[in-house]
Amino acid sequence: MSMDRLLRAWPIAAILTFALSIRLWRLSLPTGYIFDEVYYAKNANSLLSSAVELDAQGQAEFVVHPPFGKWLIAIGIRFFGNEEFGWRFASAIFGTLSILLIYLIVKKLFNSEFLSITAALLMAFDGLNLVMSRVALLDIFLMFFILLSIYFLITNNLWLSGSAIGLAISIKWSAAFLIPLVILFVVIYNKVTFRNLYKVVSQFTLLPISIYFASWSGWIFSSQGWARQSESNVFASLWNYHLQILDFHQGLDDKHAYQANPWSWLVLGRPTSFYYESPSDCGAEKCAQEILAIGTPLLWWISIFAVAITFGFLVTKLERAAAIILLGFAGTYLPWFFIQSRTTFYFYSISILPFLILALIYCFNQLLNIANYKKYIISFVILVAINFIYFLPIYLGISIPYSQWLSRMWFESWI
Repeated sequence: MSMDRLLRAWPIAAILTFALSIRLWRLSLPTGYIFDEVYYAKNANSLLSSAVELDAQGQAEFVVHPPFGKWLIAIGIRFFGNEEFGWRFASAIFGTLSILLIYLIVKKLFNSEFLSITAALLMAFDGLNLVMSRVALLDIFLMFFILLSIYFLITNNLWLSGSAIGLAISIKWSAAFLIPLVILFVVIYNKVTFRNLYKVVSQFTLLPISIYFASWSGWIFSSQGWARQSESNVFASLWNYHLQILDFHQGLDDKHAYQANPWSWLVLGRPTSFYYESPSDCGAEKCAQEILAIGTPLLWWISIFAVAITFGFLVTKLERAAAIILLGFAGTYLPWFFIQSRTTFYFYSISILPFLILALIYCFNQLLNIANYKKYIISFVILVAINFIYFLPIYLGISIPYSQWLSRMWFESWI
């Protein structure tokens, strides 16, 4: 590598090193399963040993999400053992890679090293990304593969884009909402003729469906999985299982202390507490130790205006960059408004986060086209970093005096 390329690479290398370090630091703490790790980490370990999800007694377990995300968690367990560091390791890696991915996306969209580094920093300084990178849940993987699909879409590698969507659906079904929007985008901006429409449909329907069913191979080739023997034909059994999963999602309306309506997500109305204890090791009379899944407030609140501005430019100029950003935003956010009766949580919005940042970058690019506003953009990034550092104890689960914890609970709904 030439010295010139090395000098250009060091900023993103430094950001990734920082991001990975803070994700791996004390990753084995807190001990034990936190929040939904009790499902996904156990499922991942079962996949390693049996290729299907079995309970502690070796009986088939009903699970409501496809296997691929749990296979990714299983990678860490395979290398580091069935313990906290092992089942959280893959999340830390994919959370870090998402920072690199948004850097590459901005580079392709705007051809600006300054804006690419800005995007990477904003992703690295977001609290929700950090928290989701340190727990064995599925959503950080979902976000990564959605973002990977957008990267390939930007570079016009449509078969790879469709493959990434297929992998995202193989983690959670919600990624499927992107498919019609991506097809519409390709038809409009690639000027697809009716004769060639079948190819686009194949890339974003047949290919993702094939990858999705391949992700169920462990269940298909085993006789132990849930509902595996419910029909005489394996595919009929798989269809029967999927009907049960669909029925579960449609009927999931149980009340939960941390449920959050999609209307409240962008304003951080009800963040999700993954862990809370009152230890006695902080040097104060009363201590608090919490892992709160919440985005860096300044970043999220300002990004709401950026999305609105980006939409305005799309309507007036039909710019491709604005369309890609809003495609991702709409596909990861708007569908939730049609299923508001379902129990939902704020941390689902991790898939929206990259598009909030991309909307900010789009607005920054517009500013730079007017005049040299770099110092104002840098000032904003510094403020986000300060906001991130202030909330760092409740992202990492560090024991602090209760008064300091309470000072970070800016709204009653955060408690």
